Amino acid sequence: MLAARLDKPNTLPRAWAVFAHCFTCSKDSKAAAYISRALVEAGFGVLRFDFTGLGGSGGDFANTHFSSNVGDLVAAADWLRSEHGTPALLIGHSLGGAAVLAAAHRIADARAVVTLGAPFEPAHVTRHFGGGLALIESNGEARVTLSGREFTLRREFLDDVASQPQAERIHALHRPLLVLHAPSDTIVGVDNARRIFEQALHPKSFVSLDDADHLLNSQSDATYAAGLIAAWAKRYLPAPAPSSEVASTPGAESLPVGVVRVSDRSGNFAVNVEAGRHTLVSDEPVGVGGDDLGLGPYDLLLGALGACTAMTLRLYARHKKWPLEDVRVTLTHAKIHAADCAECETKEGKIDRIGRTVELAGPLDEPQRARLLEIADKCPVHRTLTSEVEIQTRLS
Repeated sequence: MLAARLDKPNTLPRAWAVFAHCFTCSKDSKAAAYISRALVEAGFGVLRFDFTGLGGSGGDFANTHFSSNVGDLVAAADWLRSEHGTPALLIGHSLGGAAVLAAAHRIADARAVVTLGAPFEPAHVTRHFGGGLALIESNGEARVTLSGREFTLRREFLDDVASQPQAERIHALHRPLLVLHAPSDTIVGVDNARRIFEQALHPKSFVSLDDADHLLNSQSDATYAAGLIAAWAKRYLPAPAPSSEVASTPGAESLPVGVVRVSDRSGNFAVNVEAGRHTLVSDEPVGVGGDDLGLGPYDLLLGALGACTAMTLRLYARHKKWPLEDVRVTLTHAKIHAADCAECETKEGKIDRIGRTVELAGPLDEPQRARLLEIADKCPVHRTLTSEVEIQTRLS
């Protein structure tokens, strides 16, 4: 079984894409996560998966080779087609880029192909095996250190990558091709991009990723690449469905005032938060296992207090006809020892502390500023947070 993640926008996707990760990486690599996030924001749905023996997928990596990777990619495309829609766009990073070039002829409904830092020949990857290459050839297998991790590789892998007719596949791609590569790539030299580009027939495009590293560890580099992919692919993909044909999503209807609905979306922790006719995404940062697709729960809490504070101050100043021109509220949240809070009734364990700094712009005098600071504590959300709150939970 292959582990995968499906990232999708709130409405019917502009198109579905399959993302193949780099050699010994996973669907949760920074490049995969950043690019998928940016494509979702551009209206695309993205399926990213772990090749056999990597990440959360089953199987033994030692038993895999390039051809099995291609088979995994075709299987992922088949699942996407049967469960959600046409795998119109194939995107591959590094050896995953070589895999999408090799798999395209087996995915007939794929409309366009994108490679990022891809080698011209799959056998290029063996250059990074070091002394393990000779051991594999002599002993049949060896432990090889790649990106700080050890993997068992066998002679079958070497034989398989050496036998791939990649040049013929690229020449017979018969699909629009976008080649993205960094000139300073030290893992897969940019000459590989030149060879891919020259071997392919038109329509084809090449865009330099400037000083990006091979793994696209920088979010700005990955987001830039995703923007290029989204803009380029739209030329070759079917026109989006009219608004009347857009698929409805749970909670798409307007909710009554005072009702908020939170529903799961694809990813580790990401959820949709719906209120009235508005929807936003809440998520956790990548550092704690999320995808950083939106504000965290405590961010939303602080945002609610800050928004209420600013609105209350504007309303009060307007009523008093005071010259308040702008309000900025900055908030922080932390857990502190109860013993460090002289005003708190709780004296053991830890309590929550919210710091709130209010900036007031405009020709206000000091008494007016002092009064507005008092009013900040009277905003409804402030009163809710500092009063006794009962939360009733039941099963629907």
